[in-house]
Amino acid sequence: MRRFINYLKESYVELTKKVSWPSWPKLQSSALLVLGTTILLAALIFVIDFAFQNIMEFIYKL
Repeated sequence: MRRFINYLKESYVELTKKVSWPSWPKLQSSALLVLGTTILLAALIFVIDFAFQNIMEFIYKL
């Protein structure tokens, strides 16, 4: 049990003293970049899926 308590104490010190947290504006810009990339990839997958659906329907009608 002592090792677990020591682990928790060391983790707290590391998270509060040693970790370099990003600033709020940098965090917001990173989140917007991830959101934009996700939307772009979703749109690309939608277009590819739509194209394949139409191609397969054309092939099946032959």
